[in-house]
Amino acid sequence: MKLPLTGGCLCGSVRYEITGVPNMVYACHCTDCQKMSGSAFSIGVVFPEVYFRLTEGEPKPYARLAESGHRLEAWSCPICGTRTFGSPRKGEGDAEAVRTVRGGTLDDSSWLVPSIHFWTRSAHPWVKIPDEVTSFETQPSREWIAASFRERTILPR
Repeated sequence: MKLPLTGGCLCGSVRYEITGVPNMVYACHCTDCQKMSGSAFSIGVVFPEVYFRLTEGEPKPYARLAESGHRLEAWSCPICGTRTFGSPRKGEGDAEAVRTVRGGTLDDSSWLVPSIHFWTRSAHPWVKIPDEVTSFETQPSREWIAASFRERTILPR
């Protein structure tokens, strides 16, 4: 991984830059992510919000209630519809402000290896999650995520 990381939507109208190392790379197998990604799971790359900068375009926001019960905001390109990044809604818990970039929107995603898997009870039976990787049948608690984020104990390999 070489900083800064850059990425954007399919048509190039929305672009971003990330100037710091991520705290977490995860695979989420919840049914919401399956529907939004059109795949068996989504890959999220989580950074402190201060590392994230929009460099081009004005993505369209969308707020929703996740399967976990948490309120989330997601931003998509208004032209091609690519969901590029998201974050917990402001006021949701006491966690540090973060951005979650969709892994496939990075210009170079070759280094991505999920270090944690969420919502494995919804994983497709053909998905093999390595035994040495931390996994949760549902969403881990906000306290667990906040502590892991502060301690950077779930960094990408």
